[in-house]
Amino acid sequence: MGGRTIAFEEKFAELVGCRHAIAVSNGTAALHLALLALGIGSEAGDEVIQPSINFVAGANMTIAVGAKPVFADIVSLVEPAIDPAQVEALIGPQTKAVMVMHYGGYPARMREIMRICRQNNVPVIEDACHATGFRATELDGAGLGTIGDIGCFSFFANKNMTTGEGGMVTTNSDELAARIRNLRSHGMTTLTWERHKGRASTYDVMANGYNYRIDDLRAALGLAQLEKLPKANERRQQLAAAYARAVEHIGRGELEYVYGSNPTAGSAHLAAVVVDPDQRDRIRKSLAERGIQTSMHYPPVHEFSAFKRVAGPQLPHTRAFANAMITLPLFPDLGEEAVNDIVSAVADLCQSRAA
Repeated sequence: MGGRTIAFEEKFAELVGCRHAIAVSNGTAALHLALLALGIGSEAGDEVIQPSINFVAGANMTIAVGAKPVFADIVSLVEPAIDPAQVEALIGPQTKAVMVMHYGGYPARMREIMRICRQNNVPVIEDACHATGFRATELDGAGLGTIGDIGCFSFFANKNMTTGEGGMVTTNSDELAARIRNLRSHGMTTLTWERHKGRASTYDVMANGYNYRIDDLRAALGLAQLEKLPKANERRQQLAAAYARAVEHIGRGELEYVYGSNPTAGSAHLAAVVVDPDQRDRIRKSLAERGIQTSMHYPPVHEFSAFKRVAGPQLPHTRAFANAMITLPLFPDLGEEAVNDIVSAVADLCQSRAA
């Protein structure tokens, strides 16, 4: 965590528009530090409301700090973000945070969520791992990851910008930033770089921290990636718009594009469609046979074996989305003609039925 890391943090804070950006080893570490900095898990029965449609890291880190994930439903099949009405219904005396996930890099309903959480004095953690570099017009140009109390980003290999592994924690709170920096490196008061610069000769340990440091090599990669990110995100948005148009014109009513009503209003990390759930697995298999890779983002966390003990209310939209969605190829070098070919293939398979 030398000069390159410091520069990376400064550039990232400038990009998203926040006071503090703290580089860490990965996105999971970012989520862990966010929970720890807010003191979540320090009391028995602490709860964190969060969507089940997300990568498992957020729920895993909730368990890791000694708290309980409380899973909320999503808004709809084409807006798979946490439902503010669900958040309001689930908030109780044990609620210590709400973790919002900007699915595919598209903003969750942050105005409503922030109003609810501020009224109930509950902090907000933004899982912005899909949303690096996106500023939301409807949120007065605020960068996703800067609206709640703490934002968490991932630079894993499949993200819009990557350092191979890496992450960032953002906040506008000086107090939270100090806690996160301290916990990031074993709770030490001074670090190797500071001692190298002659600012201190020894250190104290103020908290039981972790080794969540990033190295200067990855930070240097991050600086180079930040230069490319605006153009890459713009290209992703163009491709998302092409997907939405193609689904509308070629889809024949058999599929819907997720966030298709405004496909450029996000970082376009994912291209997702919703199909007949009875046909989804057959369609994916047939696409693979044609050389078109697909995935599913995500299996519902609350249905994993490790989370059976914290199962809560029924989540009908979550279950329906998980059964029906397919993520399609989306990367800056993808051609728009390929988008039409992919959607045509999906539409053809939707119309056909297994023999």
